[in-house]
Amino acid sequence: MTDKILARILVMLAEREREERQAKKRLLLFILSPVIFLLLLIALVLYLLTSPITKFIDWAFGSNEVTVIEAFQKEYGYNQKISAFSQDYQDSVGQSYEGIVFMDGEVEMTYYSQFDSRWMEEPYGDLDIIWQAGCGVVCMATVVSALTGEVHEPTELAEWSVENGYYCEGNGSYHSLVPSAAAAYGLTWEGNLTEWGIVDALSGGKLVVAVMGEGHFTRGGHFIVLRGMTEEGKILVSDPASYGRSTQEWELEVIVGEAAKAATAGGPFWAVGKP
Repeated sequence: MTDKILARILVMLAEREREERQAKKRLLLFILSPVIFLLLLIALVLYLLTSPITKFIDWAFGSNEVTVIEAFQKEYGYNQKISAFSQDYQDSVGQSYEGIVFMDGEVEMTYYSQFDSRWMEEPYGDLDIIWQAGCGVVCMATVVSALTGEVHEPTELAEWSVENGYYCEGNGSYHSLVPSAAAAYGLTWEGNLTEWGIVDALSGGKLVVAVMGEGHFTRGGHFIVLRGMTEEGKILVSDPASYGRSTQEWELEVIVGEAAKAATAGGPFWAVGKP
């Protein structure tokens, strides 16, 4: 009898000990649950911040849409808009560059500036005006005029660009403006130029349109024209945002290096020549 009572007592003690262990586990889990949840939340945030879907989340929920778009535009050379606070604007605004002709390259060229008082305030599409975002059409007006021997002002190329779908609303011009406008005006073109291709094109009387990335010419994206070479191998340019830069001589390595920052499927260099 005594053995049965003792066995029952031992069973009861064992059961109580088991219940106490389970209670302690539940209490520990209850205490640690907020900590575990916080750690998981931090891990999720870190994952999102370091994963490709972050850009989608920013875009979809509008948390940082402007920054994401500006970063994309800058990376691919589409953010061609110039600020009224820029040094280029301060140096050039409202001046007339009428009658300026470059004769030191293989091709005689009239200089066109996007800040020229004759057309700087003319519209480029619905959201822009030529001085703000017209570097592409100003460059193509320069090239077309020089190679055809006829006057084609930036306003004409701006209208052509809008009508034919090469105006990038709120940003400037699509890079495909260059070969398309060249072909439309009866000129030849060749893209994806190497360094030697640039030298050959300039030596052969062609003009080279370049899309520049961040550096000496722009903080975002910017079209310029390479108009010739000196005997020392320096590059002559026509920069629609700066007459000053257009009178300087540039190392080819500088031009190629900064153009490489403006990713584009067609270049960033196109040689344009007479038919």
